[in-house]
Amino acid sequence: MESANQTASVTEFILLGLSAHPKLEKTFFVLILSMYLVILLGNGVLILVTVSVSHLHTPMYFFLGNLSFLDICYTTSSVPLILNSFLTPGKTISFSACAMQMFLSFAMGATECVLLGMMALDRYVAICNPLRYPMVMSKAAYVPMAASSWAAGSAASMVQTSLAMKLPFCGNNVINHFTCEILAVLRLACADISINVISMGVTNVIFLAIPVLFIFVSYVFIIATILRIPSAEGRKKAFSTCSAHLTIVVVFYGTILFMYGKPKSKDPLGADEQDLSDKLISLFYGVVTPMLNPIIYSLRNKDVKAAVRNLVSQKCFTQ
Repeated sequence: MESANQTASVTEFILLGLSAHPKLEKTFFVLILSMYLVILLGNGVLILVTVSVSHLHTPMYFFLGNLSFLDICYTTSSVPLILNSFLTPGKTISFSACAMQMFLSFAMGATECVLLGMMALDRYVAICNPLRYPMVMSKAAYVPMAASSWAAGSAASMVQTSLAMKLPFCGNNVINHFTCEILAVLRLACADISINVISMGVTNVIFLAIPVLFIFVSYVFIIATILRIPSAEGRKKAFSTCSAHLTIVVVFYGTILFMYGKPKSKDPLGADEQDLSDKLISLFYGVVTPMLNPIIYSLRNKDVKAAVRNLVSQKCFTQ
């Protein structure tokens, strides 16, 4: 009862954001808003193309449409809050809104990890077992695969968010971040968080380590198969079908590894600069990566470019 009362007494959190660097706030407001609009436009166009163009109704483009929708949901769960933190002096968020934002952002991140692994499986079957591809990656297979990605990510987020929000908070409600990032919230708890740490470790293994290992092994077989193709043109065509996915994987996981794997400064004088660096890297992960996904697929995929041109020309013609 005491823990519950302590938790209930916290009705809101204060988000520091870039409060220590007020001169950067207006600049980053314009920058993040521009990127967010590009995310909505780029991913929205990809969803429209994959849904409306019949010859793109394949597993690869179905997963791509899910990825685009996921990126829109992920950024929408955090970017409006970030933009508000740049403009609103109070920069507060209610306890329930913080829990909801934490759940959505964690769920979308975990889902993307699994979804990228599913996309690697699709490319593996397409290149290494092309004759069995229509049977293995049938609609009865790839739709449940995507659905299970969303279900797994949501379930993991529900567990982590519930564990975090049940902790007692004894007065310190200042989150040194743009959003209710789960690790930043856990630092405010005035109780033992060992269960949370262990749970987060298990979740990281399931949603980060296992998908990365699966993607790595898949691409080892994919590259080995491509190298055995006798013609240079055949090798180029085969590699082009998975280059966009591989690029997104490198950007997505590379940013995560850099964000959480870089050494922490032991110099107290550099703590403020390190905090700023961590926040900007987090922004890159949360905004730039979703913005790059449709750009990468549009630039490196002839089918998508052709479909977009056809839709634009049809729209102009009807007008």
